[in-house]
Amino acid sequence: MFKKTKQSQIPDINQQEISTLIGDGFVVTGELTGTSVIRIDGKVTGNVKTGNGIILGEKGIIVGDIETTSAIIYGTVNGKVKVSQLEIKKTGRVNGDIKTETLEIEFGAQYNGNLEMKKLIQVEEKTV
Repeated sequence: MFKKTKQSQIPDINQQEISTLIGDGFVVTGELTGTSVIRIDGKVTGNVKTGNGIILGEKGIIVGDIETTSAIIYGTVNGKVKVSQLEIKKTGRVNGDIKTETLEIEFGAQYNGNLEMKKLIQVEEKTV
């Protein structure tokens, strides 16, 4: 009789535990894959694919593609970004194409590339 529409729920990255940290001064070459949140303050040359999220610190650099649920960019990305939620902070730089459902860009952030915004997935609930 009544229909209730809600958007797909994406967990807030700020409420999740960071299980992996690549600190300032560290350089990682190769593909990173995992299921939890990762914070990168060093440099990664290669693709980064995580299940729950990426936080790229101000000194963090990723030279490669990103694929995850949620990303907060304070540093520099040189590659494609495919996420459900993306925040580019005022110190953030993205040089590459972005595919996302939601995008937040702070004043002062830089972005060079193509943007593709997907519609949010709608889930219909029927109540009896």
